[in-house]
Parts: sequence; C-alpha cells; structure tokens
Amino acid sequence: MNAPEKIRLTEFSHGGGCGCKIAPAVLTEILASTPIRGLPMELLVGTETADDAAVYRLNEHQALVATTDFFTPIVDDPYDFGRIAATNALSDIYAMGGKPIFALAIVGMPLDKLPVSVIQKILEGGESVCAAAGIPIAGGHSIDTLEPIYGLVGLGLVHPDKVKKNSSARAGDVLVLGKPLGVGILSAVLKKGKISEAGYRQMIEYTTRLNTPGEALADMPGVHALTDITGFGLAGHLLEIARGSKLAAEVKFDAVPMIAEALEWAKQGVATGASDRNWTGYGANVQLPAGAPDWMRKLLSDPQTSGGLLVACEPQAERAVLKAFSDGGFAEARTIGRLSAGAPRLTIT
Repeated sequence: MNAPEKIRLTEFSHGGGCGCKIAPAVLTEILASTPIRGLPMELLVGTETADDAAVYRLNEHQALVATTDFFTPIVDDPYDFGRIAATNALSDIYAMGGKPIFALAIVGMPLDKLPVSVIQKILEGGESVCAAAGIPIAGGHSIDTLEPIYGLVGLGLVHPDKVKKNSSARAGDVLVLGKPLGVGILSAVLKKGKISEAGYRQMIEYTTRLNTPGEALADMPGVHALTDITGFGLAGHLLEIARGSKLAAEVKFDAVPMIAEALEWAKQGVATGASDRNWTGYGANVQLPAGAPDWMRKLLSDPQTSGGLLVACEPQAERAVLKAFSDGGFAEARTIGRLSAGAPRLTIT
C-alpha cells in the first residue's frame, strides 16, 4: 500500500464534491413518482420546492432545521476534503436562516485502499469545521465502500417566523451572491494536475468558509428568499428560486463575482462533466446574450461545492445585506441581478 502522503484521494472518485450530484433532469425523473403522504402541519419546509433543508416547527419559538450532504473527494488532501465536506453540509442550515446545533458524520471508506491515518485526517478536517461553527459531531454511521465518501447530517434551530425559503422571493427583489463562482472548474484543473498554488489556496479558502451570514440575514424582514449555490450551479439554483416563487430572473453576467484563475481556465475550454449535465437539465429555461461564448454557459452551470449564499431581498435592504456579508468576511459579495413578474426563466445580460 502506498504511503499516506502519496495517495491522491481524487483518483478514487469518478466525480468530486457537489459535481457528483445526480443531474437535475435525472433527479426530477427519479422523484416524479415518489408519493408524498400525510405531511404534518408542523413540517414548514419539505420537498415541495427543492429547498436546502427540511424545517419542522417544534413550538412557537423554535423550528428544527435538518439536512444531510455528503460526496466523494474534490481534493487530494484528506484534511482539506473533510473540511470542505463539513462546510458544505452546514451551509444548508445557514441557507434556511438557521443556527447549527450539532452534526452526525456520514463515513464511507474503501478500507482495503486507504490507511487508517488518511481516514482519521478526513474526520479531523470535518471536526475542525464543526468546532469553528461551535457545534459537536455527536455520532454518525460508517460503512466500507468502493469510493471515499464523507459528509454530515446537520441539525439547527431557527425561529419559525424567520425561516428563509427558496420559494418566497417577490417581484422587484434584487439578487446578491456571497461567494465567487469557479470552484467546479478549479476542481477539474486540479484533477489534471495544472492548478497553481495560489489557485488551490483560493479554492480551499472559499470552500471552507462557513456561510454564517445566513443567521444575520434571517433577522432581516427585507430578505425574502435564500439558498446556497452548490451542485446545480448558479443558473440551476436561481431557477429553483424563480420556479418556487413564480418569477422571472435576470442576471448581469459582468456583475457576477468569479475566481480569476477559474475564469481564465474556463476561457480555455476547461469545465466539468457535471456542467454539461446541468445545462441539459435546465438550459432551455436560460436565455444567453446573442453570440455568447460557450465558456459563459459553462460558468453559469459550473457545479459549486460549498458555494455562496444567494439572497433575494427588497431593494431597500440591499445595503444591509451587503454589510452582513462584509461583516462576516465575505467582501466578494455582489449584487448580480433582480427578479420580476413573468414566467419562471433566467435571462443573462
């Protein structure tokens, strides 16, 4: 068996991070015949609008936010892999406006291929993120698998009146994005062994930054809808807001924050396979500018792992939303577009 420092985790996985999610069109087909029965009144958010987490009212002042997220390696370093997976999982709680309270670990490892020391590093990385979020990993479940898999069940609390759904946006809302795009492209470059040291540092910095501004955004009445950008890309998750809220979305492409190195690689034709699968699922509902280059499409559908929060807020709240991001260490947050009355679709200008 190779020494731990020689092992490349990405060699064990057919797709890494949120790029290994089931494609939108396929997932829709799978779930189409799944029955929904006997939903209790206390279930404030379920599967109806593809939201980020389930929310269950416990009492007048508390609702439980529950989510699960796991994936195969997006990077080779085991500690970084654990950190990214844990950050990504907890993001769903922040995206509902909640505060995490504890987590459970989901662990699947090829025990005949990975040394115990490597697996320990993955778990240590996940624990370090939970410690930063102020919560314990209180248990979990592990199995022997063909590919390394790690993630969390995340549990949090939110006031029932402050739940931020992805389906409650309003016409006239502006759209604010908390993190730059490009993580999926950088992961593809990493697999090719061509990512720069600075590019890798940026990739790790963004994917391990907890979306904690979600808690502050929950306290703002002017914030109407919230989600995080993950495996379906900016276009896919914004279309979920548009469909759930029955609104049309418009995004100014030049306003969208991008990771500089990812943008350069995109212009050279680098993309993930998941980007094309995403576009196949929803591209018919996206209008690009006339003569738009193909790399623009691939950036819009680029699967983000532990991506940024996407906020729909009234124009009067825009400044407060940007300040909440800035105060939380998200200086890259930008206003990228708006929502209006109309058929649910996305127009890029």
